[in-house]
Amino acid sequence: MSNIRTYINDTVEEMKERVSWPTYAELQRSSVLVLIGSLIFALVVGAMDFGFDSILTWFYNQF
Repeated sequence: MSNIRTYINDTVEEMKERVSWPTYAELQRSSVLVLIGSLIFALVVGAMDFGFDSILTWFYNQF
């Protein structure tokens, strides 16, 4: 039981003292970048899906 208490206390101390947390402005900028990157990725994957679907539909209609 003592080991668990020591582990929890050490973890709390490390989170308070040693971890460098981002500022609110940095967090906002990072969130916006992730959102934009996700949207671009979704658009690229959607365009590829549409393209492959069109190509395969054309190909299957040839037979």
